[in-house]
Formats: sequence, structure tokens, C-alpha cells
Amino acid sequence: MIRVMVVDDHPMWRDGVARDLTDEGFDVVATADAVKKATDMAKAYRPDVVLMDMNLPDGTGAQATAGVLTVSPESKVLVLSASDERDDVLEAVKAGATGYLVKSARREELVAAVNDTAAGKTVFTPGLAGLVLGEYRRISRDPEPDTPQLTERETEVLRHVAKGLPSKQIAERLHISPRTVENHVGNSLRKLQLANRVELARYAMENGLS
Repeated sequence: MIRVMVVDDHPMWRDGVARDLTDEGFDVVATADAVKKATDMAKAYRPDVVLMDMNLPDGTGAQATAGVLTVSPESKVLVLSASDERDDVLEAVKAGATGYLVKSARREELVAAVNDTAAGKTVFTPGLAGLVLGEYRRISRDPEPDTPQLTERETEVLRHVAKGLPSKQIAERLHISPRTVENHVGNSLRKLQLANRVELARYAMENGLS
């Protein structure tokens, strides 16, 4: 029996997915609603497959994926997210996820994806596999330098931070949630080893991003 953990901060969605998987014969050993809890549960239960959302209250699904695989390297992570944005997909794969499905997937598609993931196969919503393959081909042709590299979305958010806009206004302009904005800001601070938004805005101006 395949042992599964479901990570999502929306209780109704998380419980519904867990119930559907149980009905299909999977052993749902744990659920979690945040990065830290996902890491703790993965360490305790060592699931075969982790279904991972990309937006969590204390960080991103990519951060949670990295944490889960650190404490339970034999686990396989399948992202199940409402987002099909290029940056989210690539961040998840770079963190170690072996598949990525959008939440519009049908129940039978999810069941097949969990089985395939447990068997060591890569699973992507149609269209996303080509995106990932294209990115890795680009990297192989043009390796990134050692300096920190921001994603396109992180750079876009950074331009607005440099203008002094709060997260809510940035979210409205980019048609994303304020929490996603904060996640991108946090990722940029970590990558650039900066302490706060003031330093981030200064970095943007010094590098012609303002």
C-alpha cells in the first residue's frame, strides 16, 4: 500500500483529497498545513509520496519540498497546486519535486499520478513538462553564473518593491495574492543575503531594476 502525506493549508481541500485517496486504497499517513509541520510529519512518517501545495502560510511549497526531502530523502514529492506559473513549476522542480499537477486535474488523473510518482516516474500536467525540459536545455547551453539569480517573477516583484509599493498594491498590479508577493520578497532576500526591504530596494536601484 502506498503511503501518502497531503500538504495544503486549505482544510476542506486537504481533507477532501485525503478522503479521496483513502477511498482509492492509499494509506494517508499524515496531513500538514505549513512548511515546518510538513517537515516534522515527513520525518516522523517517511511517506512514499507527498502531495504538496505551493502556497503555505510560513513559506513556499519549494521550501517545504526541500525540507521534506532533507529529513526523508526516500520520499517523492508531487506538487498539486492551483498555480501553473512558470516560476512556481521551476522552483518546485529545482527543490526536488518529481512531478507537478494543477488542481483542475480530475480524480482519476490524481490517482494515476500518485501511483506513477510512487513508481519513480515523473508526472506533469500537459504543457508543463515541455516548460521544464526547455529550461534545463537552456541551462545546459548557458550555465548560470555563481551570483544569485532571481526568477522572472521575483525580479518583477523587486521592481515594484524598489518603487516603495506595499505587498497589497504589488499583488493587485501583478494579479497574485499578497502572500505570494511576500514569498517572492522572502526568496529574494534569502538569495541576495539581504536583511530587509530597504536593502532590497537599494539593490534594485544599484542594478538598474528600479
